[in-house]
Amino acid sequence: MTSTHEPPGHSSGGHSHSHAHGPAAPVSQHLRKVIAAVLIPFAAAVVVGLVVLWPGGAPSHERTGVGFDRQTQHATVTEVESVSCASVNASGVPPTGDTSTAEGSSAKQQADDTCDKATIRVDTGKDKGRTFTEIVQPDQSRQLHEGQEVIVAYEPSAPKDLQYAVTDVNRRVPMAVLAGIFALAVVLVGRLRGLMALIALAISFLVLTLFILPAILQGSNPLVVAVVGSSAIMLIALYMCHGLSARTSVAVLGTLISLLLIGILGSVFIDWAALTGNTDDNTGLIHGLYPEIDMSGLLLAGIIIGSLGVLDDVTVTQTSAVWELHEANPTMGWRGLYRAAIRIGRDHIASVVNTLVLAYAGAALPLLLLFTIAESSVGTVANSELVAEEIVRTLVGSIGLVASVPLTTALAALVVSADRSERQLAEAGGRPAMAGGPSAPGRGGRGRRRKR
Repeated sequence: MTSTHEPPGHSSGGHSHSHAHGPAAPVSQHLRKVIAAVLIPFAAAVVVGLVVLWPGGAPSHERTGVGFDRQTQHATVTEVESVSCASVNASGVPPTGDTSTAEGSSAKQQADDTCDKATIRVDTGKDKGRTFTEIVQPDQSRQLHEGQEVIVAYEPSAPKDLQYAVTDVNRRVPMAVLAGIFALAVVLVGRLRGLMALIALAISFLVLTLFILPAILQGSNPLVVAVVGSSAIMLIALYMCHGLSARTSVAVLGTLISLLLIGILGSVFIDWAALTGNTDDNTGLIHGLYPEIDMSGLLLAGIIIGSLGVLDDVTVTQTSAVWELHEANPTMGWRGLYRAAIRIGRDHIASVVNTLVLAYAGAALPLLLLFTIAESSVGTVANSELVAEEIVRTLVGSIGLVASVPLTTALAALVVSADRSERQLAEAGGRPAMAGGPSAPGRGGRGRRRKR
């Protein structure tokens, strides 16, 4: 059993990054009403937003055949035969036979090499069972082998023997196995809470695919859609994973305030830095297909959604820390609770910010390598829109995360200490006071005159 006279800082180290705490002690009826008065209208507004903005599905369009906007089918490599590259015209030897250039020399080497002639069978779609051949040169990064499952693109306007082409490998099986291992690990370690986290993850994915993405494509404001969708994900995930309690409600409020700060900062700096959100082939394709979509708004929506996953981790941890410290030493006032919990928060800030920066750097590693090859200066790299987007995304999200720690900690400490004052009043109202006869039952703020 936890001692009620343990020093304030004694218990903080054991709860620095754990959400697996026991059930929180129920707070008073008055505080429950105050929290409900804030969160119920917010939840109602989220529901109204979902209803008003709910799309009827992604709008249809004529496929361009570019990038991801292609008709694709599943197929299988049925046979691979080695042939001379020259016999299948797979080399680019100049008609003059000039091999003095690097390109001509490379083409000559390929002509003398052996290529693979793969026979591929289409397994889905209206052409199921149809076969076609594809030449794989020896220097291609993707080599094909017999029995391999692949993804093929279909171009109906091309000549019949060129309508299908291999675009990727079918990775369904390894991805499904990896997802199964992940789910098993979460349930084995997290047990019921882990199972609830997986259900919340599935619901979050459904909100993303059934609401956020189609609503943006339908022409709704990306920022509004992101705010409504992220709020719905936050409410569902936090309450499902951590229970319907005052502790979770405080974490929800802390997350909400931090998301609001991220939205404001993101909007200001995206506009100030003149970021268009249209920086690569994929965003260019989206803009070409749906020119009415506000691409800078889409960038801001991505910042908000991307920050949410780390934010709820920080806010839940800080709220849990305050509750656990209060359980360890119920005599602590809100200042003592805040000081003890913020020490945990500082460690969390250091690890989370580093995690965010490294995650974005890892995702942009090929791009950073290109800048290094080009021997570009740090200023030149940072000024390019492609990198500037990631810098703004990282720094705005990190500022929101840093701000969420003191905000959530202060909010949780105030709630717990206010609840303590109300309980002391209730106890004092039922027994004689220590020095002065019966004490009158207190209500509201009178209990706060008892200072420690």
